[in-house]
Amino acid sequence: MNAAIRTLPFVKMNGLGNDFVVVQAPARAFNPSEAQVRRWSDRENGVGFDQLIAISADAVADPLVRFWNADGRPVDACGNGSRCVGWLLMEAGRSDSARFHTPERSITAERAGELTVTVDMGKPGLNWKDIPLSEPMDTKGIELEIGPRGAPILHTPGCVSMGNPHVVFFLAPAQSAPVTSVGPMLERHPMVPEGVNGGFCKVQRRDRLRLKVWERGAGQTKACGTGACAALVAAHRRGLADRTAVVELDGGELVIEWREADDHVLMTGPVAIEFTGTLPRG
Repeated sequence: MNAAIRTLPFVKMNGLGNDFVVVQAPARAFNPSEAQVRRWSDRENGVGFDQLIAISADAVADPLVRFWNADGRPVDACGNGSRCVGWLLMEAGRSDSARFHTPERSITAERAGELTVTVDMGKPGLNWKDIPLSEPMDTKGIELEIGPRGAPILHTPGCVSMGNPHVVFFLAPAQSAPVTSVGPMLERHPMVPEGVNGGFCKVQRRDRLRLKVWERGAGQTKACGTGACAALVAAHRRGLADRTAVVELDGGELVIEWREADDHVLMTGPVAIEFTGTLPRG
């Protein structure tokens, strides 16, 4: 990281408890190492967060936004973080809408209430190459089983990319979500060579899903916006849910719509400001 911005101010925010440190800095000057991000994300000795977000200070319109998971690795998308970024940009511009881009796609945000934001996350990636998988498969239900051969506890998850990759298992009504036991195994499964987020979904009704997520590089989080988008898309593709549903996560609820007109996925939910501070040196 450039010495001139070693004491960079930040805003700590969260979306349904999924928490972020958001900074504004020139893209060329702010390139933290994995070790730096891990130190800052440490909840005992650092600031503590699930993801670090940097908004480029190089441009006023359509700024570049970058994300890092708590393990220090960059990722191309973060749904809850995108709502927080959208809210900050709308506040700064005194507007009811904002636009920014990530390394992977452009995102638009609109106010849906005082501290509620709708973000257009774009089209889901449904080709096996979009995830990517190690070999061609139908992403509606891939050939992946967890548990004893012939009697798996989980099988045939759907795969969706929302800028980052997700596998979504659908659970039986009485089945517990094995997030911490299966999530780490999924994160680096050889079938998904670039890593993956694991979703564990119960379809309560066609318009209501219950979801728990193990996030690649962050572990189990209270909420995952792209995971909620992926769950709705995967459920609709299997005929289990409508195109619009409430997705209930540990941290609260999101409304997800997979719009038929243009194939875009819209996510609506709250944002919250926790505190401000300055990133420590080193």
